[in-house]
Amino acid sequence: MLIKVTSKRQVTFPAAVLEALGARPGSHLELQPRGDGFLLRARAIDHSKLAPLRGVIREGKETFDLEKFRNQRHEPSLRD
Repeated sequence: MLIKVTSKRQVTFPAAVLEALGARPGSHLELQPRGDGFLLRARAIDHSKLAPLRGVIREGKETFDLEKFRNQRHEPSLRD
């Protein structure tokens, strides 16, 4: 199977290859060097590394609108 490399060094893998790897949009692929080439593997996100963020990010909270915040009136003493 041949895969073409574009002028921007991008490649497109056949769907059958991605399905065999279990790769979906947003998946990361890992290339491991081997003596005779490379080994290609799909890498899943390690959700345990995201666990510390659970206490920081509140569910159901709307996104922060910086422009709206800048335009609000604030107590002058808070700016010092």
